[in-house]
Amino acid sequence: MMGQHLMSTYSRLPVAFERGQGVWLWDTQGKRYLDALCGIAVSGIGHAHPRLVQAIADQAARLVHASNLYRIPEQERLAALLCELSGMETAFFCNSGCEANEAAIKLARMIGHQRGIEQPTIVVMEKAFHGRTIATLSATGSRKVQAGFEPLLSGFARVPYDDVDALGLLGGNRNVVAVLVEPIQGEGGVQVPNGDYLAHLRSVCDRFGWLLMLDEVQTGMGRTGNWFAFQGTGVQPDVITLAKGLANGVPMGACLARGSAASAFKPGSHGSTFGGNPLACAAALATLAVIRDEGLLENAAIMGETVRTGLRSRLAGKAGVREVRGQGLMIGIELDRPCGDLVRHGLEHGVLINVTAENVVRLLPPLLIRPAEAQLLIEGVAGLIERFVAEPLGVAD
Repeated sequence: MMGQHLMSTYSRLPVAFERGQGVWLWDTQGKRYLDALCGIAVSGIGHAHPRLVQAIADQAARLVHASNLYRIPEQERLAALLCELSGMETAFFCNSGCEANEAAIKLARMIGHQRGIEQPTIVVMEKAFHGRTIATLSATGSRKVQAGFEPLLSGFARVPYDDVDALGLLGGNRNVVAVLVEPIQGEGGVQVPNGDYLAHLRSVCDRFGWLLMLDEVQTGMGRTGNWFAFQGTGVQPDVITLAKGLANGVPMGACLARGSAASAFKPGSHGSTFGGNPLACAAALATLAVIRDEGLLENAAIMGETVRTGLRSRLAGKAGVREVRGQGLMIGIELDRPCGDLVRHGLEHGVLINVTAENVVRLLPPLLIRPAEAQLLIEGVAGLIERFVAEPLGVAD
């Protein structure tokens, strides 16, 4: 049986993809699918973009890996560009979002110890998702993903998401050194906070001398219509974590910092064997260039609004549909019932979607989706949901 030697960490769907182009994927049987998930917000510039393909091939022909024991010019260029785009000062490169968040957690703890705090505490949110390593799992607000991995790490204080008053109550806790938060909760159900939430968080952090650390692993790299979700809010964080769309599928993460966090790490404080190697950096530089040169930030904002408006129109008044929400091309459709079966239904109809928080259909299409493809997405997803909610509760085919 194929796959018998793989650990059972995923309930994999019965399909394997052979190739991709733009917003489309083809399976090994030749069937075509509209990819509205793009590897869970990874393939922002779509599949097989010629500029990315060429950049990877050229770099692979020169040098794939050399080690961070030496200078890596591609890494230096990428760090400078990311800091320019984000308003940050320094960057640490790794291989994934959870590693980027690990770096942020270590930064906060190191700064806490430098301030004489023996047990530094980081404020995190209910329903948050920051990764599956022990530290990031401890920061995550889901008992489902934590179960079976206790004891979790101490050093985290949890408050409700989008509740600044609850955060302010922790002001008397002298151990708190930072707040770690997603600008929009992805795994938590595409939860979009009030428009002034980040500004209020910034104010609380400034009042108590805490770091504001934003997990932009899913929201960053153009997903919400800006390079980063915090842009446009008037807020500047102290730490930003990135991954997913950073190198369009080549494994890469980054932790960006400014102020005291920018220089907290010293040689030997942290590291990564593969992090920021020439191949990953070349892929990231090419990805950023495509997003910039092809106007994909603006496209994500426009197409996201188009898809949300179209879905709201099609699903208006439908029993079972609670809300269509999101920002840019990060879209959630909340139903009044568990809807995991919709993933399989979508597969059968040639549309790749995801369900998170049990009852939220999550759409994360490539940033380069065009109007005709957006209309296909609207029609396909609306049709799936209409058929699903028409079934009596508890009935699944």
